[in-house]
Amino acid sequence: MAFGSFDILHEGHKHYLMEAKGYGDYLIVVVARDENILRFKGRKPRNDENHRLGEIKKLDFVDEAVLGHKEDILEVLEEFNPDVICLGYDQRTVETEQLKRELEKRNLKAKVVRAKPYREDVYKSSKL
Repeated sequence: MAFGSFDILHEGHKHYLMEAKGYGDYLIVVVARDENILRFKGRKPRNDENHRLGEIKKLDFVDEAVLGHKEDILEVLEEFNPDVICLGYDQRTVETEQLKRELEKRNLKAKVVRAKPYREDVYKSSKL
C-alpha cells in the first residue's frame, strides 16, 4: 500500500509507486482527500480528488486505487490490512514511528518502509 496527494502526477511519483509495487504482488494506492490536503498542507490541491484518483488509476502497475478516509486517515489500513506500507521519502503526514504505534494499536502487522528519492532536485511537487 502507498499513500499520497499526487496533485501533479510526475516521474518522482511514478518511481515511488513502482518501488512500492516491488514490495509485493498487489499495489493499492490511497489518494488523499481534498479536505485532508488542506488540513495537512495548509492549501487546497490544484486538482480535485476525483481527477487525482483517475490519474493514478491510469497507471498500469497500480492494481487498485482508492480515496482515503476523511476523518481517520489510517482507517483505510484496517479496511485493506496490507502486508507492507511504503511511504514516500519525504512524506511527513504520519511519521514512521507514529505509524508503527498506530498499527500496533489496531492489531495490524504491516511492515513500514520508506521509498528512496528519485531525482528530488527535479521531481518534487513543490518545485513543479
